[in-house]
Amino acid sequence: MDNRMAVREFLASRRAKLTPEMAGLTLYGGRRRVPGLRREEVAMLAGVSVDYYTKLERGNLAGTSESVLDSIARALKLDEAERDHLYNLARAASPAGRSRRRPLQSGSVRPTLQFMLDSITGSPAFIGNHHMDIVAANQLGYALYSEMYRNPARPANHSRFIFLDPKARDFYPNWELAANTNVAILRTQSGRNPFDKRLADLVGELSMRSEEFRTRWAAHNVRRHYAGTKVFRHPVVGELELAYEAMELAEDPGFTLTVYPAVPGSPSDERLRLLASWAETERIQDLAAATQPQDIRRA
Repeated sequence: MDNRMAVREFLASRRAKLTPEMAGLTLYGGRRRVPGLRREEVAMLAGVSVDYYTKLERGNLAGTSESVLDSIARALKLDEAERDHLYNLARAASPAGRSRRRPLQSGSVRPTLQFMLDSITGSPAFIGNHHMDIVAANQLGYALYSEMYRNPARPANHSRFIFLDPKARDFYPNWELAANTNVAILRTQSGRNPFDKRLADLVGELSMRSEEFRTRWAAHNVRRHYAGTKVFRHPVVGELELAYEAMELAEDPGFTLTVYPAVPGSPSDERLRLLASWAETERIQDLAAATQPQDIRRA
């Protein structure tokens, strides 16, 4: 991915979202040609020269100090996820940016990680990678995402399911939220791993095949995604409202463990028990492993 273009479009998109009133600036009349802040206004708020800020917004973040990045973040009122994204873009712009990170995992998991997943019996759990693939899961995890595994392509991929599979519209009661969240996570990952060809290929494929994805990708929204609540509409047991906790695996860079517990005694807790029984009867874990990997575009 072109880091300079990513920097340019990210900063310009954040500037366009921030009105002078939101930034605490006083307007003295005159017609404005841009919807948000002007470059000179961001420069003034950040305490840097207009020429210097213009250079940054053109994608030249290499060598930018943390104090300047913090000033830009404050001027643009970036939230925590956006601030992290700006720092990631700056790191990628440095000459050593490509070599500073440990190699990322993307394929199969260590046996002990699968043992850990299998020991989680009351909640769906899975390990995903930064390409949005499900790399491994426990039985309830496979059962929760059984609709994703109806497609024979492997590995099962959240992004392709959401944007390319019509079943996703039923599986996610709030599909718009699921789509927005998915793209924001991908955009965050692209800032952290700008030289990842597989990630770039996934973004390129989805941009070509889905206008819904393309529009969201152009918004440059990012987010932190570690805890919260999700709602699913499973075709067998109905609506499931589940909490989620996502933890990056320090010994396996690029892998994230996500667990979906239900509130004890809730309707969703009971439906998870039904889902577990169904998964055992249908041997859903065998279905997830049955089909050989292939390109989803030929599926």
